[in-house]
Amino acid sequence: MGFALISLGAVGAVAVFGLPEWLPLPHASTSQPDLKLSFPPEKRERRPLPNGNDLFIIAGTITNVGQERRAVPGLIITLRDSRNRAVYTRAIAPAKSVLSPGESQTINTALVDAPKAAVVAEVQWKQH
Repeated sequence: MGFALISLGAVGAVAVFGLPEWLPLPHASTSQPDLKLSFPPEKRERRPLPNGNDLFIIAGTITNVGQERRAVPGLIITLRDSRNRAVYTRAIAPAKSVLSPGESQTINTALVDAPKAAVVAEVQWKQH
C-alpha cells in the first residue's frame, strides 16, 4: 500500500512539474540567442514504405541572425499524435557546430520508424 501511494505521488509530481532536469534524458528548449529555427509545415512529409514502416521527412534551416559566431546545439524532434501526446522523440546533431553571422545551414532528416499515430512534428533545441 505504501509503495502504491509513493508511486502515485511521483506520477502526480511528474504530471504537474515535469521531469527533473537531473535525469539523463534529452531536454528541449525553445530559445537560443541569435539562432533562428525555421521548419515550416510544408517541408514535412510522411511516406509509407514497402516494409510497412512510415518515413517522416522533416526539412528546415538554422540561421544565425546575430552579429557574433554562435555554437549550434543539437536538436530534439518530437512527433505528436492527434491528442498532442509525444509518441516519438529523436535527438539529431546539425552538421555544422558553429555558424557565422548571417550564415544558415539546411537540415534534412528522415525518421524511418515514425509511429503511424504521429501527425505533428516539433523541432526544438536540445539542452545539455
